[in-house]
Amino acid sequence: MKLYKALTLVFAFSFFFVNAQSKKLSETKFGKGMVNHVAKDSSWSVKFAPRIQMLSSTNWNYDGDQFGKANTSFLIRRARFKFSGFAFSPKLQYKLEIGLSNKDISGGTIYTANSSRYILDAVVKWNFYKNFVLWAGQTKLPGNRERVISSANLQLVDRSLLNANFNIDRDLGLQLRHHINLTDSFVIREIFSVAQGEGRNVVTGNLGGHQYTGRLEFLPFGTFKSKGDYLGSSLQREPKPKLAVGISYDFNDNAVRNSSNRGLYMETDTGLHETDITTLFIDAMFKYKGFSFMAEYANREADDPIVRNSDGSETGVIAREGNGINLQSGYLFPTNWEVTGRFSRIDVKSKDISNQYTIGVSKYIVGHKLKVQSDLSYLALGSTSESLMYRLQLEVHF
Repeated sequence: MKLYKALTLVFAFSFFFVNAQSKKLSETKFGKGMVNHVAKDSSWSVKFAPRIQMLSSTNWNYDGDQFGKANTSFLIRRARFKFSGFAFSPKLQYKLEIGLSNKDISGGTIYTANSSRYILDAVVKWNFYKNFVLWAGQTKLPGNRERVISSANLQLVDRSLLNANFNIDRDLGLQLRHHINLTDSFVIREIFSVAQGEGRNVVTGNLGGHQYTGRLEFLPFGTFKSKGDYLGSSLQREPKPKLAVGISYDFNDNAVRNSSNRGLYMETDTGLHETDITTLFIDAMFKYKGFSFMAEYANREADDPIVRNSDGSETGVIAREGNGINLQSGYLFPTNWEVTGRFSRIDVKSKDISNQYTIGVSKYIVGHKLKVQSDLSYLALGSTSESLMYRLQLEVHF
């Protein structure tokens, strides 16, 4: 019932502004938001930009001498309402993102009041002094570059195996951000975050310790056009080479989930198992004209990874440790067709090494706002398992 009321308010809000703007021709273009309104006294603004991502996926498992029968599925991968703007002053910005698809909202537990996880982002950003910006609320932590890139702006259909195994996703807390212009072209960014440490939409309070994340970014040739260091593909066709190198270190004090602030809760017969988990990310993004290249490395370690009951018996849940590498490159032709290749290698302790090879083709109709993407992946899990996966996806983002 609470969700129904919330969605009713969202639809009523949207209808009000769309109806108000329909009385005159809107100057808003596709991809710039369905509603883009600034108060008459300039004391607040709102941009409403819904998006839909429709996915078809087909998988073939290798049975020893040939690939078996195809298994095909169709899915609304993502369906979201996105609101952003400023309140009172342009120096106080906000972002609210609500997920509606099953993939967006799944994962509810007793720690989220057995409710679906509708809220993705709910964060305010206060530029309180010169180059200092304070973020407060729930949003992505400053982890690996591929995770921070929006799912709407990816170069392939979805993120890599490295991201699936080691990312630190979203959490609730504070982030302090700052940047320095060393020269006219050399920029350094610093980010420090303190978060709850159990992931998004947790309502039970802090269960273990807190999560601390630091990130440094170096842009020796200046900033990218349209924040292109956090966009897949080279849509802006940088006329001069641009490079961004980042390093993040995350420490989750007394983590209670087996993938830092994600994954399974490490439950025992006496409560929750706690262990310190550290994650290191090193990444880079390079773009020049239609060429782009992204590289990432991740490493995760836990002090006491094996979860045991009071009698010493193992529960079967183990903190995920290991490392991974992801290399991805593409070229965008003048016709806005792009060919992309990716190699991912994941080495998770106590499991076989996974190697995945992916090639993708994308057509950007209105940049990332309206695009069709497809990719084909070959996955080898050790020497015992092989599979093929083909995906086709349509992104519509107002």
